[in-house]
Amino acid sequence: MDEELLAVRVAELYYDQNKTQDEIGAQLGISRFKAGRMLSQARERGIVRIEVVHPRARLAPLERQLRDRFGLTDAVIVRDDVPQAAADYLAELRPRTLGVSWGRTLDAIAERLAIGFASGVTVVQINGAMSASRRTEITATIAQRGGGTSVLLPSPAILERLETKRAIEADRTVADVLAKAATASAYLYSAGVADESSVLVESGYLTPADVTELVRRGAVGDVVGRYIDSAGNIVDAELDARTVGLGLDQLRSAKTAIFAVAGAAKHDVARAIVTNGLCTVLVSDESTARALLEEK
Repeated sequence: MDEELLAVRVAELYYDQNKTQDEIGAQLGISRFKAGRMLSQARERGIVRIEVVHPRARLAPLERQLRDRFGLTDAVIVRDDVPQAAADYLAELRPRTLGVSWGRTLDAIAERLAIGFASGVTVVQINGAMSASRRTEITATIAQRGGGTSVLLPSPAILERLETKRAIEADRTVADVLAKAATASAYLYSAGVADESSVLVESGYLTPADVTELVRRGAVGDVVGRYIDSAGNIVDAELDARTVGLGLDQLRSAKTAIFAVAGAAKHDVARAIVTNGLCTVLVSDESTARALLEEK
């Protein structure tokens, strides 16, 4: 029996029939040490592939490729439950001050956080929200589960007039929140799609026609309420000027900026964010990771 076939036979006996190395050696007429060496060779040659299939298991090869390709500090790739993966990552990070956005993905992450995931965390809202209740639910849930406090940004996401936006940001309460947000030790946010299903359309800030025009001008989606193109640039400067919250430059300069995203509909905006330095940590699903690694 040649060496490769022997490695196959040893692997079959060990993994399929649960034989010990002593039993394999006796059956095949080899020493237990050679049986062990054949098992190692079987793994090295790809004859045997060991895969962790738990839903919360991370896909290390994809994570490594993403870190290397895009210069990320970290990547967390799972098969499907991205909100749970993001919650698990936060529990490992244990941030002291966490700046958070809002939206459906952030809702899901907040609900999956374990009690005690952090100790005394201060959770700061980093951009205006669609409603007071939406702001309160996400920030309060994260803060409560991290044994800390929440700091709300009392402002809509987008104002109709630039003068109004400037007046709101000049208010001492709002200015203090934005200053605290700018010094957070970590940020957590997702992205929105550039179509009528966007929560910005759902909440009445934009109309479907507004989004259609943004797409015509190159928008692939929004990050913290700011619409960007594939190069990571602001699509509509006037709209952006009326948007309340941290700007893209602050995300680019952050030491820890965690971007959680999943689903084919968000592949384009995910690519724009990851390839243009708008995050340092990516938490995503397998299909999005593979889409990002495809040549474009």
